[in-house]
Amino acid sequence: MSETCNSRHFSWLMKSCFPNPQHHHHHDPHIHRVPASATASQENHLHLHQQPPAISSLPDDLLLECLSRVPHSALPSAYLVCRRWARLLDSPAFIHLRRRHSRLRHTLFAVAVTPSELYTATLRLGYDASWKTASLAAENDVASLPEIFHGLSMQARLAAIGRKIYIIGRTSMIRLDTWTGTVAAKSATVFPRKKFAAAAVGGRVYVAGGAFRTSAVEEYDPSCDRWRVVSDAPRRRYGCIGTAVDGVFYVIGGLKIGSYGEDISRAAGAEAHVYASSMDLYDVEAGAWLRSQAVPGGGCLVAACASEGFVYVLASHAVELSFWRFDGRRKGGGAFGEWNRIKSPPVMAQVSALRFSCVAVGGKVVVIQVVGSMDELWRRGGGRRGVKGGLVMVYDGAAGEWSRAADLPEVMPRAACVSVEC
Repeated sequence: MSETCNSRHFSWLMKSCFPNPQHHHHHDPHIHRVPASATASQENHLHLHQQPPAISSLPDDLLLECLSRVPHSALPSAYLVCRRWARLLDSPAFIHLRRRHSRLRHTLFAVAVTPSELYTATLRLGYDASWKTASLAAENDVASLPEIFHGLSMQARLAAIGRKIYIIGRTSMIRLDTWTGTVAAKSATVFPRKKFAAAAVGGRVYVAGGAFRTSAVEEYDPSCDRWRVVSDAPRRRYGCIGTAVDGVFYVIGGLKIGSYGEDISRAAGAEAHVYASSMDLYDVEAGAWLRSQAVPGGGCLVAACASEGFVYVLASHAVELSFWRFDGRRKGGGAFGEWNRIKSPPVMAQVSALRFSCVAVGGKVVVIQVVGSMDELWRRGGGRRGVKGGLVMVYDGAAGEWSRAADLPEVMPRAACVSVEC
């Protein structure tokens, strides 16, 4: 990839951004034409003077304005033109302009990892009638993929920054570029983790919990591909969920590490329940922990996400589910808003083989019923037809109602899900 670009790229960009629907090949008397008697040297001279200016002479702000208008289907090609374009397309300013021009697409991504391959399925709510699936290849070093994928396992967590998805496993991490459809190996977390909380805050990824020997909270900087410890969590959680609102990283639910097995007791069980129905709040900018929040009604928190300043949590009560919304917008004096119980999703709650994924897509909340074990699901369902995973329900906050979207593809019953704005 070259450092800069030429006039041919400028011409392509201008045609992509500002197409002329009235362009025809009819005669226009105002168009200058070279007389038939003109010499070859005169034709060459006129051709040179009619060349569009080199795009390298445009300042970044003007070039960004042009790139922000490029159709979504042309963005992968634009990214490969030169390093300068790639740098601008990766910048927060580009995302800001795309959002201002209403050209960002909120897409639901489901990702499933096998020992040898990575599968994705995408769905645009309100646009796509069904999921679009794909099998992705590595950007480089294909020979190392089996080892990397083994470190991801089925419990990998996802975090999206712009168009890129970071798939974080116990001992490895890969980055998926949703434009180019390529994956690349990235640095693993400092401490091995399993069933941990992860979320993107301010262009960086944060993880907490799931590590038996430490309570460290880690931060990942994509610009230098490096993890570092930034704090210690007030509780050492396992099986927790992560999300973020207004610069705050939420570590939600899970169990106290050490509260099961040989440590089970009435006191340990009570403390584990407190962990399962509460969340810790880490202020990323201040580097400090805020007052923890308990979810009303108790229960075990099994899924969570954040949308438009609110945190949504799904709680399991063994035979039923409850759905709650927490106002995460900060008030005066560092206080937050209130909890409100909202209509629960019409999905199964009694089958232990099911787990749930909660994702905010634009202004809507999507709850996905994900299969943990097909054999267990069939046994618990009594062999009945219609008992399945992959059910996708969409909550419209304005209407306060649930609707059903296309089910997850059968090839991805254990997928993890994330929303990508690109």
